[in-house]
Amino acid sequence: MGNTQNSDVFFMRLAIAEARKALSQGEVPIGAVIAAKGTVIARAHNLTETLSDPTAHAEMQALTAAAHALGSKYLQDCTLYVTVEPCPMCAAACYWAQVGEIVYGAGDPKRGHTTIPGKLLHPKTKVRKGVMEEECGTLIADFFKKVRDSGK
Repeated sequence: MGNTQNSDVFFMRLAIAEARKALSQGEVPIGAVIAAKGTVIARAHNLTETLSDPTAHAEMQALTAAAHALGSKYLQDCTLYVTVEPCPMCAAACYWAQVGEIVYGAGDPKRGHTTIPGKLLHPKTKVRKGVMEEECGTLIADFFKKVRDSGK
């Protein structure tokens, strides 16, 4: 796949495509992709409205799909690419799955896992942030602006 920066952009573009699927379904536009050894093993987007399930975040859906694909609940050799910083629930799920690496686009200063004191991620999990940050941030900001403007 080449260097880390190129592969990060490649996989983040796939996550953005998932976020756009969520948007087209009336969901909060967050997408996630999980890769193992340079190969996509899971893709997902938010399904909280579709499933009437507050836990159906993109990351949760992707973690479940990746665990099924690998036949293991542990994802130490995997990288989660997600368009927005994981919330505390998703970060904790990544902890239990022992995700090797998390790469996210836009930060979430109100609800992201970094707003909670202490460590929610597994101590061995590496984090890279800001990959395609502008595109990821614009997608989510535009969505919430439309929601506010519509009065919903």
